[in-house]
Amino acid sequence: MKPVFVLLCWLFSASLMAQTCLGDGIETAGEDDFEDLGGGEVLHIETQLIWQRCSLGQTWNGTTCTGTATKYNWQEALIAAQEADAVDLAGLRLPNIKELSTITERLCVRPAINEAIFPNTPPDDFWTSTPSLEDPVRSWVVAFFNASHSIKEKDRFVYVRLVRTQLD
Repeated sequence: MKPVFVLLCWLFSASLMAQTCLGDGIETAGEDDFEDLGGGEVLHIETQLIWQRCSLGQTWNGTTCTGTATKYNWQEALIAAQEADAVDLAGLRLPNIKELSTITERLCVRPAINEAIFPNTPPDDFWTSTPSLEDPVRSWVVAFFNASHSIKEKDRFVYVRLVRTQLD
């Protein structure tokens, strides 16, 4: 009896962690909205922004993101973006709130992102470069749990995804 209970608990918890998407509706970040540039980057066609497919801390292996995404406080996130850019001078940076919102898939939750384009994205908050105008100790995040936005204290530890502007 005990092994059956453990198996049922495991199956139930696994189903809670799986991405859930509505079957009908218009995708807000479908596969056709992106062009694979190789090397772990995709171009968001509408905005002409080039996104890292993996969260900071993960590595693109040619098919998926491996490893564990790293959480940073806001200041550390800004520094990590500068350090990542210093490696290849590609213009990598922390996205602003409007930019990061463009890659949310509002038909899905846990995570609210296209997993074919951005695999293994944690269903949690991601920092933006947009500080709160009303509270200097807070900054905006996008929650990839459900595609919502909120402001969080800058000393909280939150995930990061980097972006760069396409240069013609």
